[in-house]
Amino acid sequence: MKRPENTNRTSDTALLMLSGLFAALTAICSWININLPFTPVPINLALIAPYMAGLILGSKYGALSQIVYVLLGILGIPVFAGFTSGAGVLAGPTGGFIIGYILCALICGLPMRTRNSSSRFLLMISGLFTCYTCGLLWFIISTGTPFYAAVTACVLPFLPGDAVKIISTAILVKYISKVPMPN
Repeated sequence: MKRPENTNRTSDTALLMLSGLFAALTAICSWININLPFTPVPINLALIAPYMAGLILGSKYGALSQIVYVLLGILGIPVFAGFTSGAGVLAGPTGGFIIGYILCALICGLPMRTRNSSSRFLLMISGLFTCYTCGLLWFIISTGTPFYAAVTACVLPFLPGDAVKIISTAILVKYISKVPMPN
């Protein structure tokens, strides 16, 4: 798929619509979660959506999709994990991860000279690292947990699943990229 070039009003409209769809996809992926007894951070599929949004829509519209997702949650629509919503969720221990989705999509949409599987993996790993950084820092600030304990609770248990999400997303995007973008 050719990366979206915003040369006319129609393609901007299509990209805005797709941004809304990716915001909805993020909500759906957030609702599919497993709570763990040792951490307030659930396992969910939510990171797949910012990866895909960035890789498919580019930085601007990928990040916009995640901003819309966060704003919907702040406005009280239950889009966050466990069908939760409100600014209190962002102020809680998982808030940094949710804000990290915006930066993750932004990074995954960065232009690269070649768009191949290797570059997609690199972008998604960079996006994941950014999301973990935001989430971990906010978790430490909001809970007062020491760094090592926070890494043990918020990063290490999630790495295998996140590797599967990155591989799955790379495969999905490879096939989705063959579908022509609306214009």
